[in-house]
Amino acid sequence: MSSIEGQIMSGDFDEEMNVFSLKKIKQFQTQTSLKENQLRALQQYLRQHEHDEGGQIITLYDQMLVPLSQDDIKALLHDLTKVQSLYH
Repeated sequence: MSSIEGQIMSGDFDEEMNVFSLKKIKQFQTQTSLKENQLRALQQYLRQHEHDEGGQIITLYDQMLVPLSQDDIKALLHDLTKVQSLYH
């Protein structure tokens, strides 16, 4: 298992299961697994909206709102690209 410590998120990549376990986004603790297609969908969405002036809001546990500024979105895209390279 590989630990990923990005600019805005952290988690573990399980090479055997080919899945990323997200543990933290910004200052919020979470526990969710992302398959490659889910990670790609998130990347695609963020790329389409990375220049939105108001940023974006993501939810954790369908309840907790996490605001992302334009800088946060760019940092998250950078982190997701690192994780994307680990999928096989």
